[in-house]
Formats: sequence, structure tokens, C-alpha cells
Amino acid sequence: MKERDRLLHEGQLALDSGDSRKALRVLRQAHELDRDNPDIRLALAEALAEEGRLEQALRLLAEIADPGVEVLFALGDLQFENGQAQAALASYQRVLDQAPDEADAWVSIGLIHFQQDRPEQALVAYQRALELEPDSVFALNALGDARLATGDEAGAIAVYRQAIELDPDDGQAHLNLADALYDTGELEAAEAECRQALTCDPSLSQACLTLGNICLDSERSREAVQAFRQFLALEQGPESRQIRDEVKALLEGLEAK
Repeated sequence: MKERDRLLHEGQLALDSGDSRKALRVLRQAHELDRDNPDIRLALAEALAEEGRLEQALRLLAEIADPGVEVLFALGDLQFENGQAQAALASYQRVLDQAPDEADAWVSIGLIHFQQDRPEQALVAYQRALELEPDSVFALNALGDARLATGDEAGAIAVYRQAIELDPDDGQAHLNLADALYDTGELEAAEAECRQALTCDPSLSQACLTLGNICLDSERSREAVQAFRQFLALEQGPESRQIRDEVKALLEGLEAK
């Protein structure tokens, strides 16, 4: 095995294990040995993004002369994360130009429209995705979110249930259904879905938050406190500072009683 390939493999293993710092160090060495290798650039861009260096990651991918579908997807995702919505749309469109049957590209296009407060356009994109891949749980979850945004709560609930039928272990689908049921006042059903979401994925901090609100509305303060504490333990990202502060203030009020 060439040294370049060995380093690439080692870097990918480090990424898979969540050690982005090691991955960055190793993949930079691989990149020095072969600066034009798209696989190395793709892995190195992922490591840079994990370390919060989005601009460097974007430059690495944008400089690839003839990017394939995988690179274009990664480029679009990074552009979207970096607030470059139009550039991301263009990258996902290039995916479709190369691979017209890529349902996930339509979902990604829909997510941009949704984030830009264009739920009707998002709905169209998600429907295109589902025409290509009717059993896409990713597309169904996104479609449910868009239906909620347009006021179609019953339609959203139906879609989330369809996603769960396709993949009963998808924690996000259970959480989406829980949130929709909570919004319609079906607290008992919403709680059951929240707990199932956490069974499927114990790291789903938002499920803890919804569960805490359900317990609070049901006048079960002790259980609400436990759920909110679990939320704070799981939700550590800097982007969540505002909601963390709100939950902390709520906890202080509950614990003072």
C-alpha cells in the first residue's frame, strides 16, 4: 500500500471515530503527497469542517477540477452550512445534472428552500425526491416539516407515521411525530413518541426538551426537571446557547418551588 493511501485510510478511520484533530493531521500529510487526489481532498475537507474551518474546507473542494457527485454533495452541504444558499443550490443542481435520479439532491434543495422560508417550493422539491425514491425516510421527514410549516398538521403526522413504518428505529421520525402531536395537544401520544425517539437514539437532545415540556404541561414537575437536565447534558453546541439559557432559567424556577 502506498504511503498516501495508508494515510488516507488512517485519516478516514480517525474521522469515523470522531477524532477530527488526528484526522486533520494525518490527512494533511496525505495531501502533501498528492495534492490533486479528490478522495484525499474530500476527507481533508470533512476534517477541516469538523474543526470549524469551513472556508478552508470549501476552498479545497472548489479547487477540484472535475468534481463527481460525492464531492458536489459535500460542497453543497458545506456551502449551506456556511450560509451560502445560492451556491449550495447550484452545487446540488450540478449533482442532478450528473445523476438525475439522486433523490437526496432534491431533498437538499428542499431544505434550502425551507430554511429560506419558502415552504411551498420545499414541498415541490420533496415530492420530486419521493417520486424518485418513495421509501426515503429522509425525504418523508423533511416533507412532514414542510407540511407543518404550511399549516397541514394532519398531513405532517401522516407522513411522519409513514416514515416510522418504513424505519421504526429512526429516532428523528419519532421525535418529529412527537412534536407534531404535542402541537395538536395529544400529550399522551406525544410522550410515547418522545420516549421511543430516545430509545432509538439516546443522544436526541430535542426529544428531552419536548419530553420536559410535555411533563410540565401534565403537571409532573419532577419528571420535567429530569428531562430538562438531560437536555442540558446533551445539548452542548455554541449555537444552542440561547435555548440552554432559557431551559436553565426554567429549571431554576421549577427547583425553587
